[in-house]
Amino acid sequence: MASPASPCGLTVAIMTDEIGWHTRQLQAALQARACLGRCVDLADCRIDTTAAWHGLVIPGFGRELPDAVLVRGIAGGTFEQVTKRLGVLHALRELGVPVYNDARAIERSVDKSMTSLLLHAAGIPTPPTWATESIAQAQRIAIREGAAGHALVLKPLFGSQGKGLRLVGDVEGVHYPLPDIGAAYGGLAYLQRFVPASTAPGFDWRVLVIGGRSVTAMRRVSEHWIHNVAQGARCEPADLSPELARLAEDAAQALGMDYAGVDLMPSAPRPGARARPGHGIQVIEVNGAAAWQGLQRVTGFNIARALVDDLIDRRLMLAGGDAHSKTPRRA
Repeated sequence: MASPASPCGLTVAIMTDEIGWHTRQLQAALQARACLGRCVDLADCRIDTTAAWHGLVIPGFGRELPDAVLVRGIAGGTFEQVTKRLGVLHALRELGVPVYNDARAIERSVDKSMTSLLLHAAGIPTPPTWATESIAQAQRIAIREGAAGHALVLKPLFGSQGKGLRLVGDVEGVHYPLPDIGAAYGGLAYLQRFVPASTAPGFDWRVLVIGGRSVTAMRRVSEHWIHNVAQGARCEPADLSPELARLAEDAAQALGMDYAGVDLMPSAPRPGARARPGHGIQVIEVNGAAAWQGLQRVTGFNIARALVDDLIDRRLMLAGGDAHSKTPRRA
């Protein structure tokens, strides 16, 4: 039997390690669809094969499972802790619970090197990227790229909000050496070719893709080369051009995501290079648990409601569920 819920709807577990504006927005959107949203920290979930037929314990759900799961955030931790948390999401999917985004999509997007690899394999314009555990090899890459007139960006593999980004090479007459990739970068050099700003001030785009369709966008404008809102960039509304929308949708599809925040940058072709469709825009990152508070300020519709509507009207229907008549699960 499904877990206790609101009288007319479903009970959705909102997986999050932080309760705040985003979770309140999602709970309100679920309530508007006569559903109940319960915040659950994956760190508090556990495997217990003696507790119920399915072997999971999800706080607030007793011996039952949620009707659906909406992943808002996963707390960092040790390799073992993160493996268990993702394992819970994998198990829920295998047990027939729609997970939005599921663990596979989260893994593809949280690992920036895998994101870059999948974008490249799908033929989506993205900066050349390297990931190596060898500091000597990383130095050779930096020297070779520098000789060709390119700087690099060193990024934490699992970083977010623009934290830990470092320039490597020569930028505007200043040389930035490759830093130690030890503890701060987990002994891994994830390097991406630096895309210089094409305007002053510089900007990038954040495009929100929901259910395979680009639905809204903003420009993140900053005097600094890092354009994250958390690093001081300002949000401006942006038109969704067909090219921008298509690239964002292709990127989300390449990673198999229900919803995604796709970061893109304008880039000029190299001198003498032949212009081709999509060459002027590059996909930098794809976020599987994207924040949207800044984007909401420049968007005319309720983003949380759009996410919840897609979860209920598309994902649950694909999974054989019904937002108005529950399908009992094994007791």
